[in-house]
Amino acid sequence: MKKARKRWHEDGDKYAFSLTATTGAGKTVMAAAVFEALFHGNDDYDFEPDPGAVVIWFSDDPSLNEQSRWRLHEASDKLTVSDLVTVGTSFNRDKLEAGKVYFLNTQKLSKNSLLVRGHDSNDASLEAANGQKIMPDLRSYTIWDMVQSTIEDPNLTLYLVLDEAHRGMKEGGKTGGDSKPTIVKQLINGSGSVPGIPVVWGISATVQRFNEAIAGMQGHSTMPNVIVDAKKVQDSGLLKDTINLDVPNEAGDVSTVLLRRGTDKLRDISNAWADYAKEQGEVSSVRPLMVLQVPNSPDHMEIGKWLDVIFERWPELPPDCIANVLGEHRKEVFGSHPAHYIEPERVQESEWVRILVAKDAISTGWDCPRAEVMVSLRAASDRTHITQLLGRMVRTPLARRIPGNERLNAVDCLLPYFDKKSVEAVVTALMAGGDGDQELPGRRVLINPCEMKPNPAIPEEVWTKLLSLPSQTLPKRQARPVKRLTALAHELAADGLLPDAGKKAHAEMHRVLGGAQVRYAEEIKKAREAVLTVEGKAVKADVDTKAMSFDDFVEVADYAVIEDAYKRAARIISPDLARTYSERMASEAGDDEDELIDAHTVVAALGLVPDIRVHLEAEAEKLAKQWLDQYRVPIKSLSDERQEVYRELREMSAEPLDVELARPSTWLQRTTVREADGTETDLPRFEKHLLCDEGGLFPESFNSWEDKVLITELKRGGSVAWYRNPARTSQDSLGVAYEDADETKIVRPDFIFFGRLSDGNIVADIVDPHGHHLADALPKLIGLAKYAEAKGVSYRRIEAVTELNGGYKLLDLKESSVRSAVFAATNAKALYEGPLASEYIL
Repeated sequence: MKKARKRWHEDGDKYAFSLTATTGAGKTVMAAAVFEALFHGNDDYDFEPDPGAVVIWFSDDPSLNEQSRWRLHEASDKLTVSDLVTVGTSFNRDKLEAGKVYFLNTQKLSKNSLLVRGHDSNDASLEAANGQKIMPDLRSYTIWDMVQSTIEDPNLTLYLVLDEAHRGMKEGGKTGGDSKPTIVKQLINGSGSVPGIPVVWGISATVQRFNEAIAGMQGHSTMPNVIVDAKKVQDSGLLKDTINLDVPNEAGDVSTVLLRRGTDKLRDISNAWADYAKEQGEVSSVRPLMVLQVPNSPDHMEIGKWLDVIFERWPELPPDCIANVLGEHRKEVFGSHPAHYIEPERVQESEWVRILVAKDAISTGWDCPRAEVMVSLRAASDRTHITQLLGRMVRTPLARRIPGNERLNAVDCLLPYFDKKSVEAVVTALMAGGDGDQELPGRRVLINPCEMKPNPAIPEEVWTKLLSLPSQTLPKRQARPVKRLTALAHELAADGLLPDAGKKAHAEMHRVLGGAQVRYAEEIKKAREAVLTVEGKAVKADVDTKAMSFDDFVEVADYAVIEDAYKRAARIISPDLARTYSERMASEAGDDEDELIDAHTVVAALGLVPDIRVHLEAEAEKLAKQWLDQYRVPIKSLSDERQEVYRELREMSAEPLDVELARPSTWLQRTTVREADGTETDLPRFEKHLLCDEGGLFPESFNSWEDKVLITELKRGGSVAWYRNPARTSQDSLGVAYEDADETKIVRPDFIFFGRLSDGNIVADIVDPHGHHLADALPKLIGLAKYAEAKGVSYRRIEAVTELNGGYKLLDLKESSVRSAVFAATNAKALYEGPLASEYIL
């Protein structure tokens, strides 16, 4: 945005770029953050506001626009209702206003729209009896006039945001008599005397069509497109981790059987959410709904029979809990069951809806986190529709992962008319991101899974040991240390853990800045002089000879110059801290206006000394870590929602930090594997796992040497239990940080084993089957070695095992000599072949 604005005003260059992120990532929320930065600036990214920013938000759907407008307002604490303007037919002004987002849609720009009539000089309907042109309804300006005058105003910058940008780029298709692409392309390229909009930003989950169209358009250069890392989205907990597909094992009409099963799932997940809300002390709970997907030409009596099955299975369901989102947009009656029409974007908030009747994929851009169960009564050939509809159901209801409970982090899809082969195509598409847009590492799609619960045979001491093991997490997003500290102080005070935490944080930072004034007195003196003086050159021209001379001048800075320097410094050290520190200095000096100006001058000078910022941020980071450690136990007593707030604050650190494991309560595991010839084979089941099925066993598939490691460890004397550490990002997965090509990543060791010593104490072992041939083998080893060095006291053994030359070797990372060799190594295989490796005896 900054580059596009600069190049437009300096050189008249126009630019376009796109934002793409997987379905459910929160693209509208990202847009809200960008608009806040455009209008108000952003300290974290050192982005100054654009005082002339004007935004047009454009889509082909008025209801989608209204949903986006509501979401932008909900996501932002700076965008007011008056900043978000829906352009109606009576809208009339000479130009668009800075600091506003205007919502336009295709219909408003079709030739029959009042906003447009009068723009086309050939429109005969605009001629009066005397042959003069008149504007409809005495309108002074068309929307095109407003766009033109906004673009031509040198003090304004017009940004066009195309929502669901791929839809506006497809050739063909008629809306209101005009081709949709023609209208979008007129906005981008210009129309008659109206120039093209200078900055174009396309938003979509699938932006290839937009990118290709922009490349062939007139006058717009492209900037690097913004691609949101799908792994970070999945890791964040915004999207459900698991999609469970129930498909029949037998041939024939099993729709009734799976409808009953789907109803059971809806009742079970409703009860699970109610139990979770009670456990967390919440007054209200998530109220899940079932999407009942019907064929394109549905038989209303047949649908009525399906609804009969649902109500017979769960009689307590209210009779008026059915709604439809069918294309007819009207109340429907299915057998004896009335179903009111509801706009798709209203489903989430309308908690009375528990059964939603739908046909194809519901309109793009809509999603419903409450939709936790889908029963699709469509034919197997409609697998694309299944995939698209599930893309609307992937968001987690609370916008966060529920710790240790995979059942509440999953969505169920029952497919009565699908065979296993058809399901494979659905699985492939879902693993690729829901709409086929990006691969989503960490998402699982399970067919007919089994629920795992805590193993009653495992002693409570083992669970205590598991939860004591230190895990590590990656920093999630950029945050200035001072801002992070003040945010932490706000939460600690809100939870009653540290009264007046904000005042205490600022008092400590004031002390740091006061010390810096002494420590960097000489540098501050020079910086202060720079703030208080304005240097320049005066030009003198001789009228006769045309010769010019330049004289240097130095003037005392006025209030505006000092305030500008103060604001720049405030962005560096945090506006809040700059304000409280300058007010404190002014108060101590007499508290009049001159003293405040002098205090602002001091702050401006502090901002010009780079070492002060480094020192201040280091002290803020130190205090934040101290408080997080000090209040760790009280924080653990808070609800999951409040703990998640502190978890996010912890992850705002520049460095990976320790986090505590959550206790797993419910896992979902597949129980069969499909062989190459199409046959289904039951997975092997193992005893002593911390979670198990009703028979006390845990189904899992391993490669040959992982299997051998597991069996060997379970045979050891004193073996009590084991834990298959989840490979995905979740609160119940133990992570270890490592560096790979200047990027911090997380390795999740495969196995944690628990044993009982002769004195009765429980100990934990990490045994990680670790392929030496992989490109990241050595970086992961180094990460595990550093973890062993720092956290080894929590374990009896930390060992990396590999298969080598027909046998097995291990590196004992609890040994300092082995760690030293790992830190010095350039090749993982050489370590296992070297003298410090030991035989791993099976």
